[in-house]
Amino acid sequence: MPVPLPLVGGHEGAGVVEAVGPGVTRVEPGDHVVLIFQPPCGYCRNCARRRSNLCLNTAGTKYGGTTPFTARGQSVPATGDLGTFADATVVSERCMVKIDKDVPFAAASLLGCAVTTGWGAAVYLGEVEPGDNVVVIGSGGVGVNSVQGARNAGADVIVAVDPVEFKRERALTFGATHAVASVEEAKQVLSELAPGRLADVAILSVGVGDSSALGPIVDLTGPAGTTVVTSVTPIASNTVDLNLFLFTMGQKTLRGNVYGGVNVHRDIPLLLDLYRRGHLMLDELITRTYTLDQINEGYADMHAGRNLRGVVLLDG
Repeated sequence: MPVPLPLVGGHEGAGVVEAVGPGVTRVEPGDHVVLIFQPPCGYCRNCARRRSNLCLNTAGTKYGGTTPFTARGQSVPATGDLGTFADATVVSERCMVKIDKDVPFAAASLLGCAVTTGWGAAVYLGEVEPGDNVVVIGSGGVGVNSVQGARNAGADVIVAVDPVEFKRERALTFGATHAVASVEEAKQVLSELAPGRLADVAILSVGVGDSSALGPIVDLTGPAGTTVVTSVTPIASNTVDLNLFLFTMGQKTLRGNVYGGVNVHRDIPLLLDLYRRGHLMLDELITRTYTLDQINEGYADMHAGRNLRGVVLLDG
């Protein structure tokens, strides 16, 4: 789908509440918060069935269907209805999760999407259990958190796949037991370590998904294996190259991933507790910080594979 321009970027962020409007009860000025781009209502059918990441009442409710940004007299939309690349924004109280004031904003901001999406891909959607074998394809800022989630869930073998050597090296520090450059190499490692069984869970976390490559990734899993697709694929891509006979006879599962299947009000505090106890690496995810004026450098570093996560720090 075409992106409307101009656009205020940024869907991850953390900061301080400066002021609140009438009727706001969840936060007050001075509170520290993480911003949420998929705010659950808490009472729709999906929220009631523990699928709050798929809330049916998200669209059009974040700040009354309007935008706080204008340019040259015209309204300007914001990414995720947040626009965290601005030094100030206006959002619904539903888009905030209050955090303790000792949590650094740079680390907290990652919980707005990358960490929760990657973590949940392994823990909630992949349902990784102790002793499982897991392969994560794409070891950037989201995939490496699937590695962390799998490690914390008790996985035995965790194979990280990435063509960028820097990301393979970093994946090993975040809990991967093996790091290889291709799906083919991952298949060889799994075949040697667990012949017949292979991986219990495969997680596809490359930046842009390729539906034609899905078949070999599903083939990394053995009987009753689960493949979780985190990557965003172009909307015009409507075919998948998959051996349906082997998929069916292997009793395999293919799952999509929206926000890691998390409940933000439960899981952001949980992840911060793990961070405090040293079980979740957040500071180490941040390869480089930027000023807002350096935003193009940040994008260039991301596309060149030089970052796990780059974070924009605003003055003050």
